[in-house]
Amino acid sequence: MQPRNMSMSGVVDLAAVKAAGEAKVKAEQARAESARQGGPAAVPPSSLVIDVDEAGFESDVLQRSAEVPVVIDFWAEWCEPCKQLGPLLERLAHEYNGRFVLAKVDVDANQMLMQQFGIQGIPAVFAVVAGQALPLFQGAAPESQIRETLDQLIQVGEERFGLTGIAVDRDAAGPEAAQAPEAPAGPYDALLEAAAQALDANDFAGAVQAYKNVLSDDPANSEAKLGLAQAELLGRVQKMDPNQVRKDAAENPGDADAQIAAADLDLVGGHVEDAFGRLVETVRRNFGDDRDRVRVRLLELFEVIGPDDPRVGAARTALARVLF
Repeated sequence: MQPRNMSMSGVVDLAAVKAAGEAKVKAEQARAESARQGGPAAVPPSSLVIDVDEAGFESDVLQRSAEVPVVIDFWAEWCEPCKQLGPLLERLAHEYNGRFVLAKVDVDANQMLMQQFGIQGIPAVFAVVAGQALPLFQGAAPESQIRETLDQLIQVGEERFGLTGIAVDRDAAGPEAAQAPEAPAGPYDALLEAAAQALDANDFAGAVQAYKNVLSDDPANSEAKLGLAQAELLGRVQKMDPNQVRKDAAENPGDADAQIAAADLDLVGGHVEDAFGRLVETVRRNFGDDRDRVRVRLLELFEVIGPDDPRVGAARTALARVLF
């Protein structure tokens, strides 16, 4: 499965943490038995999504993680991808019905927490399980991949630490909330989901077309622009011979096309700063059409990572220095 945003190269493969299936069954039985016997007091649905600051982090996250996995969404008001990811995570927190709790951290108001977790770009999503922090992903992601990661996280919590989640009292939401209609789907949700599914299936040409269909009607759609840049990148890399690309780039440091291809490989491999640095240096070495072609590719790779990532800001500054 390919991530929609290449800045997700730091995803932790929780699937690698495998345990016997019997452990999961026992965890389910323990959860049911706890509910039959009264167990811990059920919480209202509003407790599934909480705002967390530095003062309350220990009690709201660390202590809470001893009974249920806590997913942390690091966000900011100015971050456009955060505005897409945040509501999705909130919806999933309610849908999973107590299997995890979502803690939202505004990085502008909680710089210390951001530094402690080593956040270099947002949105960034972590989990804390039994007091242990796990990086999940950074940047936007398809809902299908987020669900898979959450399922694996919950499995780890159950099988390793016996965390069976918390009971939720749906009646505590009140009759008005229970009868509230679901939010209508956006005008491009179906097309964007089709594009995400095409990415997951490695149908990069199909994903490119689906994103272009959205952008033809809504040129400013940030999710479609991000997805298109990634789909085009993955489509290019799919056709490459990595060994030959690396050889050509090493033997021809001034060749624009060789360095562009190597930068694509760098980015897909998670070496973001290497990709940006390679193209900035190639811009410095070249002139005319070659320089412009490299500059355009660098701007395209900025779209893949997202404008809010600090590595993009640093590379823009470096590019400006060699251009002007």
